[in-house]
Amino acid sequence: MFEKLKQIKDYRDQAKKIQSALKEENVEGSGAWGKVKISMDGNQSVQTVFIDPDLLSPNRAADVQKGVQDAVNDAIKKAQHKMAKKVKDMGGLPNLG
Repeated sequence: MFEKLKQIKDYRDQAKKIQSALKEENVEGSGAWGKVKISMDGNQSVQTVFIDPDLLSPNRAADVQKGVQDAVNDAIKKAQHKMAKKVKDMGGLPNLG
């Protein structure tokens, strides 16, 4: 029983280390031909949003919406890739798969 509790604590500690390391990572996603950019940390928290002023006219609203959607999805995909690599590089979380 105590071994299981120690194992759970070890997993929790390892997860905290991974989460802390990921906070230091940065990814950028883009959409609308590079005119919309989203940067986020490795924990998938959006840090900055850039929208090229050329897209900010009323008749370009659909482009902005699609660009933001594409940029967020691109950044999330990149953050997930970094997360998987960081978990692997740090030895992973044993016995979880």
